[in-house]
Amino acid sequence: MDDTVLNQVAVKLSEAPKGILAADESTNTITKRFSDINVESSFENRRKYRELLFKTKELNKFISGVILYDETIRQSTSENIPFGKFLNEIGIMPGIKVDTGAIPIFPSSPEKVTEGIDGLGERLKEYKNLGAVFTKWRAIIDIDENNKVPSDYAIDLNSFNLARYARIVQNHGLVPIVEPEVLMDGSHDINKCYEVTSKTQRSLFKHLNNQEVSLNGILLKPNMVISGKKCAKQASISEVASMTVKCLKENVPDEVPGIVFLSGGQSNELATEHLNEMNKSYTDLPWNLSFSYGRALQQPTLVSWQGNDQNIASSQEALYKRSKLNSSATNGEYSRDLE
Repeated sequence: MDDTVLNQVAVKLSEAPKGILAADESTNTITKRFSDINVESSFENRRKYRELLFKTKELNKFISGVILYDETIRQSTSENIPFGKFLNEIGIMPGIKVDTGAIPIFPSSPEKVTEGIDGLGERLKEYKNLGAVFTKWRAIIDIDENNKVPSDYAIDLNSFNLARYARIVQNHGLVPIVEPEVLMDGSHDINKCYEVTSKTQRSLFKHLNNQEVSLNGILLKPNMVISGKKCAKQASISEVASMTVKCLKENVPDEVPGIVFLSGGQSNELATEHLNEMNKSYTDLPWNLSFSYGRALQQPTLVSWQGNDQNIASSQEALYKRSKLNSSATNGEYSRDLE
């Protein structure tokens, strides 16, 4: 796949009125989500839940691609159609999470580095055969209470790995989504988030350029610039939109086709409102601004499902609604009244 084709895929994934459904929760993560609704996290229950998501009627009107987990891309519908093939047939591009998780940089370090470079090329060949056309790799950047974290070393190391991953993925003809997530778990204010997010994005693009990654054939999946969850003063919607766009303008080259935000623990409604405000107030940006949400799309579906087949229709209606609302936000046309 050449750069032109990579660019076409990246544009199609991020172009309004569509965005990406992140359904790539690890087995540990989905087990916690199932535990919240008292559902056993068995292989079959995980398969049935993912099938419920993918078979939502007319989901392809709002969703351009789905990020899958290693287990999920090997699973099939109840009619024995592999999920990768099924999604391609309904006009939704299958993607795959290819990192293998984050570990402490040093045994005693609070900071983490994401692994998965070893053997990546061989795994990509297999994932392509299973239908994948794009990939995702997530790096975690934390902010602590005493300003010692993140270190420059942690930012640089994760940025290097993101760039190395992107280079390998493009060599295999797939589009890499690079996800440097500055976590919103702390008590830091929006200015601190801006500082760390800006430094992280700057480091990332330095390494992407060093490794000669074709920037017009990637997607950036960043956090929004936002107050930490425990911060006493929560920034307004307009402030989040303004500072997020400012950060992107200063650090993200114009060649990047699209930016697909993560929700990062925001409420479903806030994640939609923030995206909407950016698209409504800033119409002259060089990139598509869209979404790549997991929990902010799936949470109402999980709550409705409860592991009960009788609830499948109502669960799918919940996913359809949230997907439609976020689709509206890609055009700056969302309002709370639509909820």
